[in-house]
Amino acid sequence: MDRARQAEPTMPVAAVARRLGVAPATLRTWDRRYGLGPSRHTGGKHRRYGATDISRLELMQRALLRGASTAEAARFALDAAITDGPAETRPARADPDRSVARRLRGAAFALDAAATQRLLAAAIADAGAGAAWETVIEPVLTAFGAGWHGTHAGAEAEYLLTESVLAALIRATPLLEQPRNSRPVLLSTVPDERSALPLYALAACLAERGISAQVFGTAPPAEVLAVAVRRSAPAAVVLRAQRSTMADGGLFPRVSRGRQRSRVFAWGPGWGGAALPDKVELLPDLREAAERIEYVLLGR
Repeated sequence: MDRARQAEPTMPVAAVARRLGVAPATLRTWDRRYGLGPSRHTGGKHRRYGATDISRLELMQRALLRGASTAEAARFALDAAITDGPAETRPARADPDRSVARRLRGAAFALDAAATQRLLAAAIADAGAGAAWETVIEPVLTAFGAGWHGTHAGAEAEYLLTESVLAALIRATPLLEQPRNSRPVLLSTVPDERSALPLYALAACLAERGISAQVFGTAPPAEVLAVAVRRSAPAAVVLRAQRSTMADGGLFPRVSRGRQRSRVFAWGPGWGGAALPDKVELLPDLREAAERIEYVLLGR
């Protein structure tokens, strides 16, 4: 510990409790259960709170005021401390993607829309849409989706994150003045499927490769989708199914009729156990899916 840090002012538990407006017993409980206690030692047995310790507690208190449970608020405060704290509190070899993901989760959890959007924009600009989706965005979305265990606690943060991701992916998908493909790629979820964000991520990946796409984020009924394919004559059609209960292989013959035949792809975990027609190809993960579409359409 350097001398400058040793010289920082510290506070006993009673003073910190008064500052935060909680009982000293509450601070001791947070220390015992979640590790949010004082990290500084005096000459005796008593520990004292430093500036970093108090900042973590203030972050936790803000999360509690926004409706988080005590455990969720403690996780948020600890994650924020790892990514934003002084150098000596950070892991020596932090995973950059994990660090960005923690910051993104923390910003969304705190309902900080501006910070959430800045982090998303920076992640996509630094790594590209595909890598940002697979290493940062999708893991955070999955954690939010699985984290509330059927309750509504924290659901507002998931809504904010979802809308922010959608906006970031649309901004990362420029309108191509001279796309490499003469006819667009049509991307759609299957009817009644609600998970459309991966399609916008795929559209952004294709745009990075100079390939234009049309996204139906709101899944049209089967008959409307079939008409759209016949009228637009896309170079390829990608149908996304997240849930197996929504995956219907009977959709593919309906969208492949007409004079101008399109290459048809199935994409998403929902198709894993479905019977697909012979000419329908199952696409792999996001970046590999973009590579395969590029190869099929352009040969490279």
